[in-house]
Amino acid sequence: MKSLISILFIILFVSVKSQYHEIGFMAGTSYYIGDINPQFHIPVDPNLGGGLIYRYNFNDRVAFKGSILYNRIYASDEDSRDTWQENRNLHFRNDIFEFSGQVEVNFLTYEVGDRNRPSSPYLFVGLALFRHNPEAEIDGRWIDLQPLGTEGQGIEGFGNRYPLTQISIPFGVGFKFNISGNFAGSIEWGMRRTFTDYLDDVSTVYVDQGILTEENGPLTAELSDRSFVATGPDGINTGMQRGETNREDWYVFTGLILTYKLGQPRVKCPTAFD
Repeated sequence: MKSLISILFIILFVSVKSQYHEIGFMAGTSYYIGDINPQFHIPVDPNLGGGLIYRYNFNDRVAFKGSILYNRIYASDEDSRDTWQENRNLHFRNDIFEFSGQVEVNFLTYEVGDRNRPSSPYLFVGLALFRHNPEAEIDGRWIDLQPLGTEGQGIEGFGNRYPLTQISIPFGVGFKFNISGNFAGSIEWGMRRTFTDYLDDVSTVYVDQGILTEENGPLTAELSDRSFVATGPDGINTGMQRGETNREDWYVFTGLILTYKLGQPRVKCPTAFD
């Protein structure tokens, strides 16, 4: 028992001595997977974004990362190879502001500034709060879509408008590497599993244009159905598929992280752990 307590004490002591902070920023781009872009993981129209990074290293294997990130996602049916999507003729852009906390696990022992531990692949998973606001362009103007209720939101019998503040689960992979002195870099790719199908304002079926015009206004009706040719009976789309109801949208951040290490070099017992 005394030996076990001694080992635990030594591990705790080494872990405490190995703790240090990093601050920095991330620059990169993002894209989304959803009704208007159901499968392609290469953004057609990438936008530059990024934000601030804070990392707390518990030891050379585990770290906590906090981040404040911004990026814009965009997709259009005209970029699709599917004729049904091309005819649907919808598009959107969405500015996303994300606040997240993540746990990182290094595959190898790693420490900023340590020549013996210069790099490591890592996995991460966490929880994020994000704010979004889908828009569509018409007559040269970008219009906020959520207040309009393009699928009947806000009309009795159609449910409430979807919230613009949501949570997501970020997870992904990265590669950390030392640069010089206390400077380090990371290349990271991370998906965000959301719990909304409205990053693109598309989810269910077409609503009767007369009802939309009367209840939510003519602009709502115009932005709800922009198809070139109606595919429903009698030449109208009411009740026909507009989006994929049973699948939530995802968004992805990818880019380069640059950080600076704060604090003293790691202290460890070479005879016990080398």
